[in-house]
Amino acid sequence: MAGGLLLSGAIAALLTSALPAQSPSSGFDDPPPDKIVIKVATVNGSGCPAGTAAVAVSEDNTAFTVTYSDYLAQAGGGSDPTAFRRNCQLSLIVHVPGGFTYAIASADYRGFASLQPGASGSQRASYYFQGSPSTVQKNHPFSGPYNDNWQATDETDWAQLVYAPCGVQRNFNINTELRVTAGTQSANKVSFMTMDSTDGDISTVYHLAWKECPPKK
Repeated sequence: MAGGLLLSGAIAALLTSALPAQSPSSGFDDPPPDKIVIKVATVNGSGCPAGTAAVAVSEDNTAFTVTYSDYLAQAGGGSDPTAFRRNCQLSLIVHVPGGFTYAIASADYRGFASLQPGASGSQRASYYFQGSPSTVQKNHPFSGPYNDNWQATDETDWAQLVYAPCGVQRNFNINTELRVTAGTQSANKVSFMTMDSTDGDISTVYHLAWKECPPKK
């Protein structure tokens, strides 16, 4: 399903919330001047059917975006019993300029939720490099009544960032999930959460941290 995720340069111009450049005293380097290239190895999941997601890299190499057009979980009323959970597993091949490595410093998720009284929802994400035992997991709960846009941010302390191994090509994996529970108070009414960009807004932004690899001996 690699062809199901589209690479789009036009979306990159919409990026306005990238991380500021790190000062020399922080121990982190500015983004490399050469462009990074992100290719899709695989895309799987009920939240990202073929042709409903797109990836783009910012002009300054500090972030990339993933947008969705059919990412919706719902429960209650006449909802399909399996619709309460939707997920998307992305496996990305990130080509970076020689001598540099990267980590995901933060991720911004956006969408819309309509949760009836007593209903609940959650947005979850996990991140890991292929072959790495280190997996970062984040969870953001929401409670009804709720009828508004939602936003959640995953942040990692600089000292705990997990960088891609230098000199080795490892796919970067992102697994996201939306989950909705109708509850008993309003189980006859539909509650839902979306993580899409049907209004043209960026739904998910992944901010990158960079550092130089040690010189080869």
